Amino acid sequence: MPQRYATNPAQIPGMKTEELRATYLIPDVFVPGEIRLTYTHHDRIVLGGAVPAGSDLSLGGYPEIRSDYFLEHREVGIINVGGTGTVTADGEVYTLVTGACLYLGRGIRSVSFADADGETGAQFYLFSAPAHTAYPAALVSPGEGTVRELGDQSTSNRRTLNQYIHENGVKSCQIVMGVTQLHEGSMWNTMPAHTHDRRTECYLYFDLPEDARVVHLMGEREETRHLLVADRQAVISPSWSLHSGVGTAAYSFVWAMAGENQAFDDMDAAPVTDLR
Repeated sequence: MPQRYATNPAQIPGMKTEELRATYLIPDVFVPGEIRLTYTHHDRIVLGGAVPAGSDLSLGGYPEIRSDYFLEHREVGIINVGGTGTVTADGEVYTLVTGACLYLGRGIRSVSFADADGETGAQFYLFSAPAHTAYPAALVSPGEGTVRELGDQSTSNRRTLNQYIHENGVKSCQIVMGVTQLHEGSMWNTMPAHTHDRRTECYLYFDLPEDARVVHLMGEREETRHLLVADRQAVISPSWSLHSGVGTAAYSFVWAMAGENQAFDDMDAAPVTDLR
């Protein structure tokens, strides 16, 4: 499991493009026939993808987390961004259609991923954080979470936000997770940009055409940088870093956070007039 070490704002001014990408961008989230995970020391989050590609995949333990099995001391949120698939957790089978979210709590020993019968192309996105207690497993289908309509077409950020794991939805220790879909003709995922100084947030961009990109803004408001992000690539956004993004086409993204609290609206805006 590759590791990304924690960084601080003072490092940003000296970073060149390749160093920024090596530190904050995860380019190969989904690899057919593999579970590929990355460990970031920002809030000790593990994120990555599982792509069965016709075979069952089992989520085992890893030396980097010093556990006999993956969820011994952790919880995980799973969102399927591919074709219909199944997740089996301690013998219980959950069917995830495209866009469905599954929460698995601490203490579940056996987790495996597969394509659904007669289906191919399931792609499971995993976001995991340490957990101090166990909450029940819960499956949420698309549209069954808390749905919020945000933004305006006049500012190119009309979007539908689906909250799945959050303080008023599926219960967890730390994880807050959901999916946002931009409306046709909208490109900004949020503006003004903002920080969550108490939580790390990770973005997975998807539903992006092959020849399109998202310009993901990061850094401090007085020292911004950007990453060019392709379809199904993920970005680690430390708690001190602002985040916002604009695409060359409409797209969707999974947002997921872990840290001090679970209040979705606990954010500090960075007005565009303050950005440098």
